[in-house]
Amino acid sequence: MSDVMAEGDYGVLTEPNTLTIQRFLPGPMARAWAYLTESDLRRQWLAAGEMELRVGAPFTLTWRNNELTDPPGTPPPGYSNEHSMESQITELDPPNRITFTWFTSGTVTFELAPRGERVLLTVIHRGIPGRDMLLKVGPGWHNHLDILVARASGATPKPFWDEFPRLRNEYERRMPA
Repeated sequence: MSDVMAEGDYGVLTEPNTLTIQRFLPGPMARAWAYLTESDLRRQWLAAGEMELRVGAPFTLTWRNNELTDPPGTPPPGYSNEHSMESQITELDPPNRITFTWFTSGTVTFELAPRGERVLLTVIHRGIPGRDMLLKVGPGWHNHLDILVARASGATPKPFWDEFPRLRNEYERRMPA
C-alpha cells in the first residue's frame, strides 16, 4: 500500500481470509500506541477493556458503538447496543506491534510505523471465516478507523451507524464473491 492515502481508503484482501487496512495517525508513536492499548482512549474509537501488556495476557473488549459518535446514527437491524469479546495477546513489540485473538477464530494485528510527523497504522485481520463475516469486518474496521483518525486529529467523526450501511454496500461491491 502506498504512503499516500486519502481518507476513506478501503481494506483489501491480502490473502483469501485476511483483510488489511491502513490509516495515517498524527504522531508521535507513543500517542498512537496509547490509542491502541489504553482502555480510555481505545473506547473512543473501538472498544473498552483493560489490557495487561504481556504475551498470553487475557482481556475483554466491550463495544458500545452508540457511544462512539454524537449522534450515533441508527443501528441496522440485528446489531446490539453492547457486546463483549474475550481475547488474548499473542504477540507484543511495543510500540510497534500487538496481535491478539479475535473471538474464537482469527487474529488482529496492529502495526505502527513512523512516517515523518505521522504514524502509519496497519491493521491485519486474519482468519475471517467467510464472505458474510468479511462484509461485517471490512466496514467495521473501516468505520472504527475513520473514527480513530478523527479523534486523534481533534476532528468530529461522522455518525457511526449512519456510515455502516454505506460502507457495507461498498465492501460488498469491492470484495469478490
